[in-house]
Amino acid sequence: MKSLIALWNVLANELASRCSTSTTKDVNTVLGRTEHEGLSFLTITLPTYGKDFQYCLDQGFVVPKSFLSFRKTGSCLPSFLRGFMEQVFDPGTGVLLDEPDIECIYAIRQLTLTFSKILLPCTPERERAALSDYVQCDKEVEDVESTLPNSDVSEFGRMAQLLFGDVFSRLDSDIYNERIIPKHGPGAVAEKLTSNGKYRSKYWTTRLESVFHVGDFLYPSPRHIGVDYESDGIDFLEPGSELPARVISVPKTQKTPRIIAIEPSTVQYVQQGILERLMHYIHSSFLNEFIGTQSQEPNQLLAQSGSLTGNLATLDLSEASDRVSSKLVRTLMHRHNLSQEAVFACRSQRASVPGQGIITLAKFASMGSALCFPFEAMVFLTIIFLAIEKEQGHRFYKKSEISQFLGQVRVYGDDIVVPVDVVHTVVDLLEHFGAKVGRPKSFWNGKFRESCGKEYYAGQDVSIVKVRRKFPLHRQQVAEVVSLVELRNQFYQTGNWVTVKWLDERIERIVVHYPKVLSSSPALSRHSFLGYVAEKEDEHLHRPLVKAMVVSSKSPRDPLEGSGALLKYFLKRGVEPTFDESHLERAGRPRNVYIKTRWVPPF
Repeated sequence: MKSLIALWNVLANELASRCSTSTTKDVNTVLGRTEHEGLSFLTITLPTYGKDFQYCLDQGFVVPKSFLSFRKTGSCLPSFLRGFMEQVFDPGTGVLLDEPDIECIYAIRQLTLTFSKILLPCTPERERAALSDYVQCDKEVEDVESTLPNSDVSEFGRMAQLLFGDVFSRLDSDIYNERIIPKHGPGAVAEKLTSNGKYRSKYWTTRLESVFHVGDFLYPSPRHIGVDYESDGIDFLEPGSELPARVISVPKTQKTPRIIAIEPSTVQYVQQGILERLMHYIHSSFLNEFIGTQSQEPNQLLAQSGSLTGNLATLDLSEASDRVSSKLVRTLMHRHNLSQEAVFACRSQRASVPGQGIITLAKFASMGSALCFPFEAMVFLTIIFLAIEKEQGHRFYKKSEISQFLGQVRVYGDDIVVPVDVVHTVVDLLEHFGAKVGRPKSFWNGKFRESCGKEYYAGQDVSIVKVRRKFPLHRQQVAEVVSLVELRNQFYQTGNWVTVKWLDERIERIVVHYPKVLSSSPALSRHSFLGYVAEKEDEHLHRPLVKAMVVSSKSPRDPLEGSGALLKYFLKRGVEPTFDESHLERAGRPRNVYIKTRWVPPF
């Protein structure tokens, strides 16, 4: 914790110099409160200050209920970081200044949110509470499903058909003509199979069999099928005996973990195949301008435009994936029986939750399902255009009526951009259909906007750098070393030179060879705008080289042969040879990662 406090102190003094103020009292406050409150002051209390600050920026004044963990002596502004705050808000009235200092806005955000996303385990109590909330959230989804008027569901289906009818018609055709090619993803599965072990699966479900024939999915060719599937050892599982998704918690912040579900291999296998075709049709249509799954940049640019013009609002949804009901997803495809049957055949109906047992899911899918992300985006986009219809007072019947909102509406997961003049109706309708809008992280009143990890005020980028891991004590802590070097290079990009110098001194104690390189270099080294100094030349390729540390890893042994190996070959995409020549011997994510010294190009 001492190193994190030291980093905060160095950063505070540098930003104070840039903003012509002093942080002497602020540094003492951090030292005193971390001594009494521990690391949670940096990871929970300070981020709460930062979120309150953003909310006040959006409201245009210091909200009375904000900054409750900090004293307000002689002013409506908190005493902590007051030197910066007085250059943003009027110290007497708390009203936002006509021309607040952009540098101070950046500084306050950087100093309060630096440790908001550090990967640290939560207390057991917080973890249990998060798992309990997961179950409670599912019950709330079920309640919304049961109370949603049929007329609203019908309207949802009408708009979904206008938006996605062509997409699902093409998906229907692919399913009917057996053009869905399954695919195993790189992640874990509920059965805890190895990466190559997924190709030796010996079970199928009756739900999948009703749409996708086992002989086309688990066998490389018909000649590999025995007398019957039973002789091959294939088990067909009825819905009641299917393996449930395995719910786990993974580190997110010290305040709360991230709850995800690990899907069984068979359903994930089919989900990936459907996802591939679905994304192809979305991105090759007009929907590509409304739904993002590949690049966050369009959302970020719209957020910047919204902060400058005030015409666009940015919304953030809480528990987004967990609040999309299966009823709405089914309604998306109400005129496309094959797509509907296929999507729900590969949906996990139950989940095993630690401490809560096995529950039947009302939500469509948890985070971890390959189809979770695109279907939540489709549901949200449908609701948004229903809200726009409501504001305009008439129904849309043509895609041209939808297309007039290009550059004004965009959905990337739970990050949403909509026109300000319809934002209240959008928020109301999203919540009517079961979503939960995070009001403190949604902006439409002032000049502050945030979307997909980038923040802007009046068109100016006020995005910050965040610490992701604790500082390493030795080189064997590979993830921490890599994170520290990345942190240094991110601060370098933002021009915090004093902080960069302090970080360089710490890194040099651990990383022996630490040259200057360009950002495209594989070296674990310092990025520099000033170029690099070559230490020698590659005798074969005649390119410059530097001696540096690099991350090295090797996939675990996972031999695959016979029909499983042939199946893996036939499922390969493209016509080029497999890049990894040892993929039948080793596969999967490395269990051990090392840092080694090598000669590498500095660019």
